[in-house]
Amino acid sequence: MTDLVLDSLQRRMRTMHGLYYQATGSMTIEHVNHFEREGVLPIAFSLFHYTNMEDASFMLISGMAPIWNDEWQARVGMAVNDHGKHRTVDEMIHQRIGDYDAFCEYQRTVFDRTEAWLAEVDPAIFTRVLIARPFPPQVASTYSARVAGDEGITVLDGLECWLYQHGLRHMGEIELARGLVGLGGMTS
Repeated sequence: MTDLVLDSLQRRMRTMHGLYYQATGSMTIEHVNHFEREGVLPIAFSLFHYTNMEDASFMLISGMAPIWNDEWQARVGMAVNDHGKHRTVDEMIHQRIGDYDAFCEYQRTVFDRTEAWLAEVDPAIFTRVLIARPFPPQVASTYSARVAGDEGITVLDGLECWLYQHGLRHMGEIELARGLVGLGGMTS
């Protein structure tokens, strides 16, 4: 059963990453940095937020240090050097990408690392608990806390919630926001 779960997860992550590549390949910096109005986050937020969260979450799952650092920030030039998880919409409406090609390189680096790790991982680690109950306040109100079993959030929960489901959520936001900048959605 674990091989079936791993195969499914590998395919779903590869496909989801492919949607992000399709989105970034069909948008310009003007599209991603477009400011619609107060209270509406730009596409730049969803792109960077998800990619940077996959990068950061992967550390807890795999033990590998995040890729994002001061050098990447200097290259990409994010207006807000933060994924924004614990910030308000009012703060994050200012998110912009400075160098779109550098951002796309960062995104590919993060996604390639995740897929390479998934290609080699032993599914026996899926049951390892990453965050035990009782959860700290910042975790207790999250989707992954609701999904977690009796022991806490496992590696499989982290992969499913923090990477896959979180990525699809933000892809939905990107698809909707593409309509605001004159582009269509990508899936039906």
